[in-house]
Amino acid sequence: MKINHAELETVAVKPNQYPPQDMYEIAFAGRSNVGKSSLLNLLTHRKNLARVSGSPGKTRTINFYLIDGEFRIVDLPGYGYAKVSKSVSEGWGDMMETYLGNRPNLLKVVQLVDIRHAPSKQDIEMYSYLRHYGLDGLVVATKADKISRNQMQKQVKLIRETLKLSGDDKVIPVSSLKRTGYDVLLDEMGKLLEE
Repeated sequence: MKINHAELETVAVKPNQYPPQDMYEIAFAGRSNVGKSSLLNLLTHRKNLARVSGSPGKTRTINFYLIDGEFRIVDLPGYGYAKVSKSVSEGWGDMMETYLGNRPNLLKVVQLVDIRHAPSKQDIEMYSYLRHYGLDGLVVATKADKISRNQMQKQVKLIRETLKLSGDDKVIPVSSLKRTGYDVLLDEMGKLLEE
């Protein structure tokens, strides 16, 4: 699959701000600073579609991107950033739950984890949350350029074990910097949309 055109359609906090449920959506979730914005920009061949920020926890809204007029990529707020006040982080949880639990046109949530580390407690919680909603099965291991090929297999195995992935679940190592692995992710997204 190739993405030719991408534009920000809607920025939402509450369901009445979501776009209509008229096309499929594939959402992206991950800890703050895991490289979500960089990945979305790489997938869409746009430099600044999603704002990349040096300070974590910037995305505090649900951002809906219209892709080729055919489906949406949904950028969910980053989770697990300590410097955000408790009320804000609780608000995120409510926002996520409302979106994940009430969006029948949502096909899958791609969860991003940093390949250099074992998935965090929040990553594990997020994945079991996705499993609960039947939205699990696709994990992207970001920052793959930061480790060697030998380490990569070990880290993918560690991610699989920590998140308790099934044999069918996929882990795709991606490097936004080296522009590798994203084509595999696009193919997976294409399959989801065809099914």
